Amino acid sequence: MAIFFGACFSLSAQQNLQSAGQQTQVDNPNAPEISFEKTVHDYGTLFVGGDGNCEFEFTNTGKEPLILSSVRSSCGCTVPSWPREPILPGKKEVIKVKYDTNRMGPINKTITVMANAKNSPVVLRIAGNIVKKTEESVIPEKSVSSGAAPVAK
Repeated sequence: MAIFFGACFSLSAQQNLQSAGQQTQVDNPNAPEISFEKTVHDYGTLFVGGDGNCEFEFTNTGKEPLILSSVRSSCGCTVPSWPREPILPGKKEVIKVKYDTNRMGPINKTITVMANAKNSPVVLRIAGNIVKKTEESVIPEKSVSSGAAPVAK
């Protein structure tokens, strides 16, 4: 029983420390701040097996180094990768996202970015639609048309 209460007290103290840490960053005028160029990437329509890669570029607009502690997606079909080293004030970086395009249907997934920033967490979103490739949907190869007759070899 004492172990249970000890664990509860420890967990509660840890949550209070985390809350206090977040509160401190909000009140800190020099705290890092993460500013994204865009927070939504719309793939539009992709074919099954198409390129599901995208990037979210961001800048540390605060006055202290920015550290991304975790970047998590809402689904296992969406895999983010992010810089693990501190991002100095004024510097740009990217979070890369790979969506598994072997799944047909609409895309509507979120990526949650946790950092030591005063505006953390930030939620990014990817959207689009995956369709099956058919013969009608094949894009013909581009032909060269310069107006001149083809050169014989």
